[in-house]
Amino acid sequence: MESTIDAPLVKTSWRSVSTLGFGVFAVATNEFVLAGMLPHLESSLDVSAATAGQVVTVYALACAVLGPVLATVTTTWSRRVTLLCAALIYMLGTIGSALVPSFGLLLVTQAVAAAGTGMFVPVAAATAAALVPPERRGRAIAIVLTGFTAATAFGAPIGTAFGSRFGWRATMWFVAALAVVGIVGLLSLVPRGIAGPPAEPLRRRFAPLADSRVVTTLGTTLVAFTSVYILYTYIAEIFTDATGGSGNKVALLMLTLGTVAIFGSYAAGVLTDRIGGRGVMAICLVWVAVCLLALPLVNGTYAASLVFIGIFAVTAFSMSAPQQHRLIGLNPSLAAVLVSLHSSILYLAIALAGALGGLGISVGGSGSLGFIAAALAVLALLLSELSHRLVLRRPTSAATTPATIATADATD
Repeated sequence: MESTIDAPLVKTSWRSVSTLGFGVFAVATNEFVLAGMLPHLESSLDVSAATAGQVVTVYALACAVLGPVLATVTTTWSRRVTLLCAALIYMLGTIGSALVPSFGLLLVTQAVAAAGTGMFVPVAAATAAALVPPERRGRAIAIVLTGFTAATAFGAPIGTAFGSRFGWRATMWFVAALAVVGIVGLLSLVPRGIAGPPAEPLRRRFAPLADSRVVTTLGTTLVAFTSVYILYTYIAEIFTDATGGSGNKVALLMLTLGTVAIFGSYAAGVLTDRIGGRGVMAICLVWVAVCLLALPLVNGTYAASLVFIGIFAVTAFSMSAPQQHRLIGLNPSLAAVLVSLHSSILYLAIALAGALGGLGISVGGSGSLGFIAAALAVLALLLSELSHRLVLRRPTSAATTPATIATADATD
């Protein structure tokens, strides 16, 4: 049934949704913008490459842990107030990062910024769903979450290029300025009085972990994306010979990776509807493993590195759609909770990638990272198949439909 909402109100709602999408872009840009400037952190703060990479680990871990906790604490607040508080927390953490004199304090301020990010993104998606008619919620959520993809594809590379010219602290000011624009947009275009969702205890979020099928599926996601994010986190170190330390060249690698990944993710979603999540994951993980094994052959020259990044990106970030599809299929009635767990696992994968990558550099140098990441991709493939076998032993009777997925996204 078509909505009877007046056209001016609908137009205003879509402006609000677009504002939320920009807000997600602003708060998500910080997550990876420092990954492209690890060499600058090394020289500026007198730390090793392995240590510098932990800034990504701390940020992702704080998102995974603090985000759900703060979302639970603020569940009775109006969504507009929650979004403004999250944006302010993020902005203060980012400004603090621009001012700190030491690496230890940088980790603290980045954790503060990350808490704001982890709090902002799911609330923004839920708010977008509440602003539009039910039949348009999927589109509204997609617009908001595109901001996250755009942060990876465009925000981080732009910030890296900016930092290579003016220094990493200037990049932090640039990212903070994006947050200011987002806050102004929230104050101007997001209406008051949007009630928060019913209170949900933290224990309900973790209840599905009693199901071994859920655990193995989430484990697949964790290991698979750890493999991918090792390369992304340490991209400046891995391609040092090819870029000659040029921040602009690193930014172009990141831009290529993010741009191709957008199209790859869409293709993976279409393919998942045709052959299922298990088949798409197998294709993606074999593709990723082969690329990573070939990494030492191509990262010596810039042209070859660009081609490699483009090929790698086709499947590298395409695994989220099939994995969410598989999770929701396990228990459609808990779709919102399962998707929330998937998001937390992605943050944990980013954190684990920073930690394992730093350890790999310390033990075997940056040249070992491709082999470590490839081994993880193979392990993820084995976990994926184990998950499939567990599902065959205890299949679900409820089918996963596009409507189910849309409802899950709308309520997350």
